Amino acid sequence: MIGRMKPLWSTDAPTDSAVEAVDVEPTREPIRLLIVDDQELFRRGLAMVLAGEPDLLLTGEASDGETAVEMVIRSAPDVVLLDVRMPKMSGIDTCVAIKTAAPSTRIIMLTASDDEADLYDAVKGGASGYMLKDASIDEVAHAVRLVADGQSLISPAMATKLLDEFKQMSRPERSSVIAPRLTERELDVLRLVARGCNNREIGSELFISENTVKNHVRNILEKLQLHSRMQAVMYAVRERLLDLP
Repeated sequence: MIGRMKPLWSTDAPTDSAVEAVDVEPTREPIRLLIVDDQELFRRGLAMVLAGEPDLLLTGEASDGETAVEMVIRSAPDVVLLDVRMPKMSGIDTCVAIKTAAPSTRIIMLTASDDEADLYDAVKGGASGYMLKDASIDEVAHAVRLVADGQSLISPAMATKLLDEFKQMSRPERSSVIAPRLTERELDVLRLVARGCNNREIGSELFISENTVKNHVRNILEKLQLHSRMQAVMYAVRERLLDLP
């Protein structure tokens, strides 16, 4: 014999003992994500895996910077995963263009480049995160969520590299070294490096070739006995070799 089914609701007023407070958590909109990378296999593989994350919504893929900027304007993603080294328009230039067109869009550079100069340029260009491509899927998804929440992130490997840079620059024996004399042209180049300019931009500003810029940078590093552009900028600021705006 089938028992009598209990009604799903009742028109009778509930007693006080039957009333319970229920906290209903508001449903959060998924994070809209755009992936930009010229390597199709990597881009599509990453898109397929991240599409399985319930709180991420893939709005599209782009293989170059120009297309990426157009897609940002059209689809308004919350976060863009962007490679540094790309044809037509570099990742850094794309980052600047995206931030100009859509300032609220957050950008994570996801790249194979562990060059601290690329990290420096990316941060100057408006990126909120910098991760290497050897990161796990969980790490990438976590980074997207952090950046979407307004936080910034640098991959552990790059953070360690930056700390090593600062440690080297803060060695006591460094401060006792008399700063070698840089030429006016070398100081001009160093000022532009400190502003985040790449070799092409420096050459355009100073009306010299990119090769000449590279020679000046190499001479600066040799004179200061340093190994990277970032170290040169940090050293120059500390020793007051140049005035930054």
